[in-house]
Amino acid sequence: MKIWKRNAIIATTLLLICAGVYLNWTRSHADVQDLTDTLSADQVMGEDSLVISDLTEPAVAASAQQTAAAQDYFAQVRLSRQNSRDSAVELLEQTIAYDEGTPVGDTASQTLNQIVGTALSEAQIESLVIAKGYQDCVTYINDGVVCVAVAAPQSGLTDVDAALISDIVTSQTDYPLSKVRIIEVAP
Repeated sequence: MKIWKRNAIIATTLLLICAGVYLNWTRSHADVQDLTDTLSADQVMGEDSLVISDLTEPAVAASAQQTAAAQDYFAQVRLSRQNSRDSAVELLEQTIAYDEGTPVGDTASQTLNQIVGTALSEAQIESLVIAKGYQDCVTYINDGVVCVAVAAPQSGLTDVDAALISDIVTSQTDYPLSKVRIIEVAP
C-alpha cells in the first residue's frame, strides 16, 4: 500500500510537470490574432497612416525573424526534453510495475525519483531566471553539470547576468559553481 501511494504521488507530480510544460509550450506558440479580424479597417488605420522608410523595414524584419527563431529554439528544446523524459518515465514505470519489491524495481524507483527531482529543479531554475527579466530559458541537469541556455538581451550577457544566473542555479541545486554552464542564445 505504501509503495502504491508513493507511485501515485510520483505519477501525479509527473502529470503536473507535463501539463505545465505543455501549457507553456502552447502559450508560446499561440497565434496572435490579427487586428483586422476584430476591428474594421477604419478602426485599425484611422484617417492617417504610418509610413516606415525602406531603410528600417529590413532591420525590423530581421529582428522579428531572429526573435521567432530563438522562441522556436526554446520551444523545440523543451519539447524534445519532455519527449525523451516521458519515454524514460514510461519505461521506468513499467519496470516498477513488473519488478516491484525486487532490486531491479527498487533501482527503477530510485531512478524515477531522480528524474522527477531533476525535472522539478530544472523547472524552478527556468521560472526564476525568467522572473529576473530574461526573455526565455531552458535548463539541463545531466552528467553532473547544469547547463542553462538563456535568451540573451541585445547587448549580450554580462558578468553580472552570469553571476545572477549562477546564483539561482546554486541556490536551487546542490551543484557547485564549477559545474554550472551558462549558454547565451542570441536573439
